[in-house]
Amino acid sequence: MTAPAVQPILGAFPADGTSAEKFGALLHYAIQAPSSHNSQPWLFSIDATCLELYADRSRALAVVDPDDRELVMSCGAALFCLRAAARRFGLTPVAIVCPEPDNPDLLARVTLGERTAPLPEDEELFHAIPARRTNRQRFADRDVPADILERLRLDAASEGAWLEIVTADRLRHLLADLIARGDEIQAADKRFRRELAAWIHPNRSRSRDGMPGYAFGFGDLLSHAGPALIRTFDWGSRQAARDRQIALGSPVLAVLGTADDRPSAWVVAGQTLARVSLRAAAASVSVSFLNQPIEVRELRPQVVDILGRKGYPQLVLRMGYGPVVNPTPRRPVREVLL
Repeated sequence: MTAPAVQPILGAFPADGTSAEKFGALLHYAIQAPSSHNSQPWLFSIDATCLELYADRSRALAVVDPDDRELVMSCGAALFCLRAAARRFGLTPVAIVCPEPDNPDLLARVTLGERTAPLPEDEELFHAIPARRTNRQRFADRDVPADILERLRLDAASEGAWLEIVTADRLRHLLADLIARGDEIQAADKRFRRELAAWIHPNRSRSRDGMPGYAFGFGDLLSHAGPALIRTFDWGSRQAARDRQIALGSPVLAVLGTADDRPSAWVVAGQTLARVSLRAAAASVSVSFLNQPIEVRELRPQVVDILGRKGYPQLVLRMGYGPVVNPTPRRPVREVLL
């Protein structure tokens, strides 16, 4: 399918420049990756021959993500966007994940191999980078074609992960029940509510991270009042009912998982998320998250039971055809360079 026509993030790419100049240009695409709460928890270091990707633990979400699992996955998503952009510009990225076991913050080291002509797939994924959105709105009652879903499964496998499409009605209801239960547990925790509220900003905020109110469909007034309401009240029952309906009303419910649960697998999961999200965006399919059953520790084993397969679920995804939504802000490259 033809990728959507989107203006590139950059102008001319420094094809004849140094490796450092090329990496500097590629970072403009890497930082478009999705991240938990749009926290953008990545840092990059560039020298004459390579780029290093680091976890920025100062942007960790201590309550919802105490093990930094989602933080590392967010960095993995940035790594894939960088790889996708490199291939589009005729470069061969060579990435080593977690290259120094004694340095857990160093998540990947990337060098550039020989030049090669980009494939049509490289063009498709590249043009989807600025088009991709995390769409939290309700999706249309319209099936996602089976060939697109099969392509997404193959994409996940190619990155070393798996994507399980939950199709049986009974299993979809069980997963929706877990999502709702996760809402109730999280919202009952005052620390969770405070953390979430801290990352939601008014629509007219100058902040270049976090989630502006419009991402939730809030108007300007509600976007100002929303964080205070989130901090103050236990809204779990109401949110649980809403999310259960959204889950069951989504054309596709899927779980992305890995064979193990180490940080290196989390990087793989993040790269897989980016690849699947870009492929979906190229087909005008929206993707968003219902990760509550993964984030609540006691519910995660129940996701495994629902799927009936070995492995570690890392993300619960919903997919479908949603309304056009605005992009969330991004920090400039200079703020994420070491």
